[in-house]
Amino acid sequence: MPRPNWFLAFPLDGSFVLGLPELPPGLRRYQPEDVHMTLAFLGGCGEAGAMAALAALDEQLAREPLAPLDVSLGEVVGMGGARLRYSALSALLSTGRAEATAALARYRDALTDAASGRRERRAPKPHVTLARPKGRAGETEREAGLRWGESLDLSGVQQRLDRIALYTWSERRHERLFQVVAERRLG
Repeated sequence: MPRPNWFLAFPLDGSFVLGLPELPPGLRRYQPEDVHMTLAFLGGCGEAGAMAALAALDEQLAREPLAPLDVSLGEVVGMGGARLRYSALSALLSTGRAEATAALARYRDALTDAASGRRERRAPKPHVTLARPKGRAGETEREAGLRWGESLDLSGVQQRLDRIALYTWSERRHERLFQVVAERRLG
């Protein structure tokens, strides 16, 4: 197994994914416990790097407290590659997008610097991943996934982001993808 990835994220109540329409073949739905909005992707930095990022988060929250964010979900788009080579189907934020973008911009670089000495080159784009294509998903399955995402109306999914959690890969990835290692409450 490759070295596990680590990331800091805002956990969501992901129970809404259970009420979404059935996914097309070739895609895998996130489990409710896996639904989150990433604050900082730390990658394969190892546990020591992840703990350094958590310590940097604690320091930054002490200096610049972050209030809970009220958000709602909007359109679902393919992310992480070209149109049919996307790596995730994710909901963009509708309500709270500007506030979430500002929080990512303010916190992300210090966290990735602490973990691995690197910085993200892309602009912050707050999103909530709902599903991923399976490894062998072809163009037909991926196109069906985009149509599935476009058919969703997530305007009723409103959340309060009041925690930041440190995640890594789950030891039981066939059941859920991620596990929470530590959490910090906001406000």
